[in-house]
Amino acid sequence: MAKFVLAGKTDCPYYAKAELLADTLQQCLPDFKIHKISILPDEWKEWLGATCEKNKWKHEGSPLVWRELVEQGGKGMLLGGFNDFLEHCQDYYGITSDMTTDVMLSVAAENLEAKMNLIKEEQHRASLIQPLHVWITGALNPTCQVLIPSLLSPEVFPKVSAISLHLLDLEGNEEQLQSLRLEIEELAISMLHQVTTDTDLERAFRKADVILLLDDGGHDGENEGEEVKKKKVNVISERYKEYGQLIDATAKETVKVIVSGDSFLNLRCSLLVDSARSIDSHQFMAAAAQLENEAKAVLGKKMRMRPSDITDVIVWGNISGTFYIDLQRAKVFNHNGPITGPAFFSQPLLSIFPDRKWLETDFHHLVRRRRLAVTSKTGQVAAPSAANGILTVLKAWNGASGPDVLSSGVACPGHYSLPDGIVFSVPVTFTDGKWSVVSELIVENELKHRLELSVSELQQVNLNH
Repeated sequence: MAKFVLAGKTDCPYYAKAELLADTLQQCLPDFKIHKISILPDEWKEWLGATCEKNKWKHEGSPLVWRELVEQGGKGMLLGGFNDFLEHCQDYYGITSDMTTDVMLSVAAENLEAKMNLIKEEQHRASLIQPLHVWITGALNPTCQVLIPSLLSPEVFPKVSAISLHLLDLEGNEEQLQSLRLEIEELAISMLHQVTTDTDLERAFRKADVILLLDDGGHDGENEGEEVKKKKVNVISERYKEYGQLIDATAKETVKVIVSGDSFLNLRCSLLVDSARSIDSHQFMAAAAQLENEAKAVLGKKMRMRPSDITDVIVWGNISGTFYIDLQRAKVFNHNGPITGPAFFSQPLLSIFPDRKWLETDFHHLVRRRRLAVTSKTGQVAAPSAANGILTVLKAWNGASGPDVLSSGVACPGHYSLPDGIVFSVPVTFTDGKWSVVSELIVENELKHRLELSVSELQQVNLNH
């Protein structure tokens, strides 16, 4: 089979003449195939230069013709311009072209008009699609790769038909991001409109509807010195201040921002709130769902039941620092005990928990160590757990589904006597895409003391940055 590629400027008369000659050959010869590439006049020079550089060809002018040697793995062999193509057709197939100059010019004009109409149709069709713009920073983080297949789903965005996904990673290189882009496109997810990649902040957060921030400087190592930690915090602080300013300048006013990761969650979220002055602070959230789920896993193991059967566990305070797990509202379902009931039947966890002393002595230590145990063994973040935490927040925020109460790091001065200027993990509920703090909880002396410790720690961190 002879497969040729014919490329040329849309308004080029010689491209028009070569096009009609190729059509004649394709009609007469069953083994002759032609692929046409029509390029707008103002784009031709750049396209030709890139194509010749890629294939190591030398050619000037329009058209450009080459043969693809299918039997040899599709390798391209340059044929040349119009005269070279005409000579080849005369020598090998005994067919020539007798098109006059007037006809050539007429066909070239028709080609240009048809191309412009096609572009207008594509632009109109694209204008009818209003995709949701989702930006992800730290896109080469393993959490991102686990997250994306479930993220592009009606279960997460129930009222969205198309999503434009924008991947940003300041530490990565363009080749890595392009590989990730190809992998995502190959998922063939119907909601995916397009994928873009960036390794700098030139276009960051433009038209953003949702921003997921995964870059956190990595998990805090147990043996890290104070100078190393201080340097890491300074780098993160400068970055998130810049992120906040860009969100303020380029994102939509209704943007939803979720901060996730292992380190500095409250600080990172607080810096965004402070830097994005024109965006409502209620649109920023530090995800505590991962920590909440880890607490459920520890409780489930102790009680010999599924973590998913434990609900309304509350995380207070500094998510990646001094936090407190509050079980005053916690409920259990499907508990194998003396009192049982249907699937919707629940019991207060504290009323049936077998070892109250363990809750006071070992519980918080085990929760704190759980994620560290995973990262120390794998050398990577707990990606499935982190991705699930983000999805839990998005589903609740978008009204898709979610728990009745969810722990989240938010700016909520006045609630539970919390001061202004910090992001603090508190229990929230979601209604119509907005969150509100659960206000009827009892704050006894122990919990009050724990809250004061977290507030003091966060104020000190914010003061230094």
